[in-house]
Amino acid sequence: QPVAAQPVAAQPVSAQPAAAPEPVAEAPAAAESASVDGKAVYDRVCFACHGTGAAGAPKLGDKAAWAPRIAQGKATLLQHATNGFNVMPPKGGNMSLSDNELEAAVEYLMAQGQ
Repeated sequence: QPVAAQPVAAQPVSAQPAAAPEPVAEAPAAAESASVDGKAVYDRVCFACHGTGAAGAPKLGDKAAWAPRIAQGKATLLQHATNGFNVMPPKGGNMSLSDNELEAAVEYLMAQGQ
């Protein structure tokens, strides 16, 4: 025999509006790249050219070579690292680098060139 549907008792409606969820603060990009070891990325990817000066790459710590590049600003250097520049391939030839890893490596290279 089929069971008849039972009426559902109405729940009282609260006059209090539901609390809005707390906004989630996004970490600034600098904090994200700070959590990535720029030196480790450099050692793994960038050293091949920036450690040896291959193909005219400015060597790590060469203040004279880095000064005009650093003067262009981090955004320009990051764009060059991301898209490639002159003979440097995009992302130093390692397309699997995340944006945070690339930014950390650029920050590391800049810090060593100052």
